[in-house]
Amino acid sequence: MIPASFHLDSSNIGTILKNTILVTKGRKTNKSHKVALTGVVYSGRIYFSRHKPNSDWYLNAAANSDVTVQIGNNLIAGTAHVVSDPKLLQRISELKYPGEARAKEKRVAIEVSLIISGESKN
Repeated sequence: MIPASFHLDSSNIGTILKNTILVTKGRKTNKSHKVALTGVVYSGRIYFSRHKPNSDWYLNAAANSDVTVQIGNNLIAGTAHVVSDPKLLQRISELKYPGEARAKEKRVAIEVSLIISGESKN
């Protein structure tokens, strides 16, 4: 459960967002697709990662950066970008899997910048 006062800032770096819904547009169909994922908050953004780059949600977000994130009952528009920095990918894995061997596995991730009402997409 995400508290009503939740904000993406330095006070919640490493916050794990279980069962966060990521909504992407299909890269072939352009239809909405929803998937429940575990997100990690870091530097004011939400990161979603996985071991291999073959999942539909990852490929969809890479093809169309307009996404929606559902945290609790809140739907928030966002812009997704593929993470290419190996150090950032490692940090996200360490935050997502603290103390676990899989934190050392190579992963792919997307970074989602949420668009709060009144903010631009820049």
